[in-house]
Amino acid sequence: MPSKIWQTLGDALTTVSYPVKVNGEYTDQIFPQRGLRQGDPLSPYLFIICAEGLSALLQKAEVDGRIQGIKVCRGAPRINHLFFADDSLILMRSNGADAMELKNILHSYELVSGQVINRDKSSILYSPNTGENVRKQMSSALSITQEAKNEKYLGLPVAVGKSRKRTFEYIKQKVWVRIRGWQERLLSKASKEILVKAVAQAIPTYAMSCFDLTKSLCDELSSMIGRYWWSHQDKLNKIHWLSWDKLIRSKKKGGLGFRDLHLFNKAMLCHQAWRLLTKPDSLCAQVLKATYYPSVELLECTSRAGIS
Repeated sequence: MPSKIWQTLGDALTTVSYPVKVNGEYTDQIFPQRGLRQGDPLSPYLFIICAEGLSALLQKAEVDGRIQGIKVCRGAPRINHLFFADDSLILMRSNGADAMELKNILHSYELVSGQVINRDKSSILYSPNTGENVRKQMSSALSITQEAKNEKYLGLPVAVGKSRKRTFEYIKQKVWVRIRGWQERLLSKASKEILVKAVAQAIPTYAMSCFDLTKSLCDELSSMIGRYWWSHQDKLNKIHWLSWDKLIRSKKKGGLGFRDLHLFNKAMLCHQAWRLLTKPDSLCAQVLKATYYPSVELLECTSRAGIS
């Protein structure tokens, strides 16, 4: 039960009971007064215990019907919270009763764990059909005034619209900012090669592992990198003595080993597909299967109009 978990956690945080030698004499109890130091190997374990306790409270509230999570479609599992390291995402209905229950759970968590919710850094993201009165009621109950209007969460877009190229335009801007800073330096070809492989072509990797960036955007990124490779400090538009198709060959075949970004994007997405095939019981696999291929297997499904 969550109450037992919190009671055990509270006892563990206040008193450590085991024989230990202090100043040449054994004692059964140590009363910590200065807390854990930064880098203490015990700290991550205590953090995980606290997170598990909060997760148990939220799940118990879901089972009791006091908080109701959301479903992305009819056959998908209901989700009321997701934890990413020290970042917590709580999903729930937009009504005052659920908000007050969540407030009570967070208050219990603060009392037992000693960790206080930073409401100045917290924000709420509403669905488009949420009325203004409901938004005010939720904001007042949770004491969170900031509304999440950012288009990205954990470095990735929250929603991908009709134009994927426009959604991932920020990746192109990041690469251009890097390249523009390098143009002011007098670098050798070996230094340029390292910067291209370790930085410029590594920037879109995180987004490529989850989204198809489209071939046109990948070609634009490759073209930008190619112009930088052949440029000099005084001139940007120099002659390209070799085509990009030859530069992406391995060095054994006479190329430089640069990435074909479009093929690399496909490989990253195939890795995600492999995870869906090998781990069908994972939360991600269950949600995607219920949404896109509920009656068939992944390799048997076909694309249809309107999918993301």
